[in-house]
Amino acid sequence: MASSTYEHSVRLDVSKCTGCTNCLKRCPTEAIRIHDGHAQINDVRCIDCGECIRICSNRAKKAVVGRIEDMDRFRYKIALPAPSLYGQFDNLDDVDYVLDGLLKIGFDDVYEVSKAAELVSAYTRLYLKTEGIKLPVISSACPVAVRLIALRFPSLNDNVMHMLPPMEVAAKLARRRAKQQHPELADDEIGVCFISPCPAKASYVKNGFAEYQSNVDVVISMSDVYFALLNKMSRTQDVESLSDSGMIGIGWASSGGEATALFNDEYLAADGIENIINVLEQIENGNIPKVKFIELDACTAGCVGGVLTVQNPYIAKTRLQSLRRFLPVSTNFLSPEEQEYIPELYLFDELPEYEPMTQLSRSMAESMRMMADIQRLRDLLPGIDCGACGAPGCRAMAEDIVKGVARLEDCMILEKKED
Repeated sequence: MASSTYEHSVRLDVSKCTGCTNCLKRCPTEAIRIHDGHAQINDVRCIDCGECIRICSNRAKKAVVGRIEDMDRFRYKIALPAPSLYGQFDNLDDVDYVLDGLLKIGFDDVYEVSKAAELVSAYTRLYLKTEGIKLPVISSACPVAVRLIALRFPSLNDNVMHMLPPMEVAAKLARRRAKQQHPELADDEIGVCFISPCPAKASYVKNGFAEYQSNVDVVISMSDVYFALLNKMSRTQDVESLSDSGMIGIGWASSGGEATALFNDEYLAADGIENIINVLEQIENGNIPKVKFIELDACTAGCVGGVLTVQNPYIAKTRLQSLRRFLPVSTNFLSPEEQEYIPELYLFDELPEYEPMTQLSRSMAESMRMMADIQRLRDLLPGIDCGACGAPGCRAMAEDIVKGVARLEDCMILEKKED
């Protein structure tokens, strides 16, 4: 998939943008510039991490996701709640209250992503025993991390695990169950809705994954569902037992939950976009302990820290820790027959192909010339990375000048010196 056709789920509202440099300085891929008094987002570099949404005090950045009403076009509606949803509610002692609430707001069925996560964990343990895999294996669960690797660390593409994320596995299994229980339904009458903590999941669904197309139809914000559920959830009466997941599945909501489900200590778990970039740099440089598995969560504290959530991520994480105490370790262990191989349902074939953001030109000679020009210009610039020119730093400014999208005169510090 060419990066120029990538449909993003982070958008800029120019009318609200004041041209401050907060988002400019926090963007992990230097995808933002300030021109003509407002921010501009480079679609090729954007990884939909949502950091600009998180930092923007003017709410000029927003996530573009669906609405609950978008599911009305389907005859049979299935909700896929991410496990981080459970951490949004205070004093929740039973997941079934949330699942029952989803049925009350209009869904016909609920399939827990945490259930699928337990199955993915079980098959990941089998994946790590496969001969010929490149170590360390990097989790493919976070779409931000996967796109970041493709754009900025392409040498690590072979390390990415070819396992579909729990959201996608849940969508497949939910459709299969719906067809078994309701054979009268046509495929296009079944709608699957993922309740997401982050905009990157919406981008995953919109764009597919290389040749693979998502089984999710609509992605809606966790915050929207949270407020809808508040009026429907009842904890004063008994509800039907609907949950089919345990500590492992719900643990995926927080950083380290996926890795600890492997039942060994040969892993590394990192959260927060800056931290995972640092880890990827050290993997690329070979400066990392010998581990078999690396979990990367772009959001601080894991999915509970997504920009589409409601609660403070650390409070949500603590709530989930309390909730997990009452649960079995897992309710989705594999049978001996299922442990022989990984079914095709759980795997994808190819990673999306993007042009690395560090590539200046397809010509080696041209790239070398541009690199030399960038270094020369960087030596001319003041090196204070103030952002006043509209670029995040002097090195980025030098690259913009070489690419013809900025001028040396845009540097206000140099202009003042000349005056």
